[in-house]
Amino acid sequence: MRRGLWDREMVALLLLLAMMPMTLAWLWFGGVEALGRLILTLLVSGLWHMIFMLARAQPPSFAGALTGVAVAMLAPQDLSLLQLLLGISFGSVMGELVFGGWGRNVLNPATVTLAFLGFSFSAAPWPDLVPPVAWAALPALAMGVIFGVMSARLILGALAVLGGALIADASLSTIFPAAGIVLALLVSDPVASASTRLGGWLNGALFGALVVLFATGWQGAAPMHVAVSAALLASLAAPLLDETAIALWTARRRKRHG
Repeated sequence: MRRGLWDREMVALLLLLAMMPMTLAWLWFGGVEALGRLILTLLVSGLWHMIFMLARAQPPSFAGALTGVAVAMLAPQDLSLLQLLLGISFGSVMGELVFGGWGRNVLNPATVTLAFLGFSFSAAPWPDLVPPVAWAALPALAMGVIFGVMSARLILGALAVLGGALIADASLSTIFPAAGIVLALLVSDPVASASTRLGGWLNGALFGALVVLFATGWQGAAPMHVAVSAALLASLAAPLLDETAIALWTARRRKRHG
């Protein structure tokens, strides 16, 4: 983790608070069905965290709630209870807990869960969230930056690419809401994103570019599917982007002092 003033649990709690505008808007429009889905994902994710917490004698964590909220909002629809349980279990365990818990994982566990569900049950339709939920991503991102748990460079890099693409091709407006929601819930995860200054810009720009590429190349693909796929690849590239940023900084320093 790279947030020096905050320990891991405080960062997780602040991320949860930043998610509240989107979560509350989604619950308001989703009603009882959305609430039941959220309770289920929180229980399953929390159960796996409790099992590993007890096995490793670790303190309680808010990290499981981050996964539960993101999966509840973004997971494909019409999944059976068993399918949803399998996806959350795989994402929580293989995407996070086997690495030692949140803060030591490589990918966001919710991203792993959603990718697993999308690949395994490709016939299940992805959600099409109402516009107020997408608009709520803006205060969520702003709160994350103000709290110091989301990278402003990453967010601005993504929005710059997406905004430029939207100006060039107005038809991409259909993908923008899903991209904003995924940016707030998955891509801006401080653990799974790039941590250097240049890496943050590149990570956000890569996410935006992948969204545009997939949206134009995958005819008929659901916007949420496009955004989640872009989030997965952008997260996988984050370590490489950090290494690139460090290599460039080292080269400039050697040239200056050589």
